[in-house]
Formats: sequence, C-alpha cells, structure tokens
Amino acid sequence: MDRALGEEARQVLRAARGWLEELAEEGVTSFEIAAAKPAAKPPSSGAPETAQTGTTLEAVRAELGDCTRCGLAEGRTKLVFGDGNPNADLMFVGEGPGEQEDLSGLPFVGRAGELLTRMIERGIALPRSEVYICNIVKCRPPGNRTPLATEVSTCRHFLDGQIEAVQPKVIVTLGKPASSLLLGRDIAITRVRGTWHEYKGIPVMPTFHPAFILRQYTEQNRRLVWEDLKAAAARAQQ
Repeated sequence: MDRALGEEARQVLRAARGWLEELAEEGVTSFEIAAAKPAAKPPSSGAPETAQTGTTLEAVRAELGDCTRCGLAEGRTKLVFGDGNPNADLMFVGEGPGEQEDLSGLPFVGRAGELLTRMIERGIALPRSEVYICNIVKCRPPGNRTPLATEVSTCRHFLDGQIEAVQPKVIVTLGKPASSLLLGRDIAITRVRGTWHEYKGIPVMPTFHPAFILRQYTEQNRRLVWEDLKAAAARAQQ
C-alpha cells in the first residue's frame, strides 16, 4: 500500500475511534442504520389524469359492455354512456336518455339537450366539450318515464365509476331523480335547487332538468337555472 494512503487510513480510523468513544461517554451503546428508501418512480407523461384513481372511463364502459342487466335493455336502440371531457371540472348528471339520445347513443342531444348546451355555452361561457354529461341510467325508459328504483340501483355502479374516473370538482344534478339519488333521499327539486350538497366529497348543485324548463318556460325558471350553473362554474374554478 502507498505510504500516503496508509497514513490517511490510519487518520480515518483514529477519527472513528474518537467518535465512538464520545458516543460511549454519552451512554450510546448501539445504533441502527436506516435502510435507504427506493427512489419514487416518476409519473408517466402519457398516463391520463384519471389513472391515479385506478378507474378510467374506458374501463367503466368496457365493464358495462352490451348491458342486459335490467329490462331497459329490451327496448333500447343504443346504449347511452356519456359524452364530454374525461377530465372535466364540471359534470352534469341527468335522469335517462330520451328518444333522440336512444337513436344517437349520446346524452342530451334532443330539445332538452339543445337547451342545456345553450345554457352551458352562453350562460357560463364554456364549450359543451369541456364538461362531462351522463345519466343515472344508460338506456331509455319506455315513454321517457322516470327510471324504476331497480333500474337505478342496477346502473348506479356505472355512474359511480364515471364520477370516480372523471373526478369533477362540481356535479350538477338535473332534476328530481338524479338529485334524489346523489343526495341519498327523496327530494323536492323546487326546494333543494340552488343549494349546495355533497356526494362522496364532491360539491353537488341540484337544479331543474332542461325538460322541465321547456314545459315551464318562464323567465324566472330560466334565470334560476342560469344562477345555479354560474354558481357551479364559479366553484369549479376555485
């Protein structure tokens, strides 16, 4: 061994011996060496934002498949899953598909859908493509009747999957059935609309269904819904 290296090694040993003697004087007789933590894996730049929840809309749609879990499947033309931005801050949940939705496979494309689109794009200045829209049931109830409790309970798992995948900052429920489902009780929409609630930690704003506005087309009803949507959009931006 080189004499210079040998002397350096002896100095290191003397320093270590002195350090151990100081620890012994302070009463330290043993110590543990913590294992090094593995480096965290960097996030994949190509992964969707919803991947952190373990659920994606694609996975929920694949699980739903060509659903025949309830009687609504017998009369449908197309299954209506959802539409819009999969990472939307604002999510709209309606009751169920109507005739035009059943034919197209897209939610809210009939007269009520046209009104909802105008409210979104003109009322809160958001492109419809920037929000996410779906219904509590994915097949059209006969005659556009209110979905039965058994039909809602059968489809609820997939609605929850959509909510988990999108992770919206705010959910707007459109009408009594959707509002009752997410609020967990039978509600009167005229009493709860415009008031804040919560579903699985997500703020919920109930409001009138666009179909109700078409039936009761008054300036007051239009104004109330626009106020609700503006409040929801403002909270989603916080």
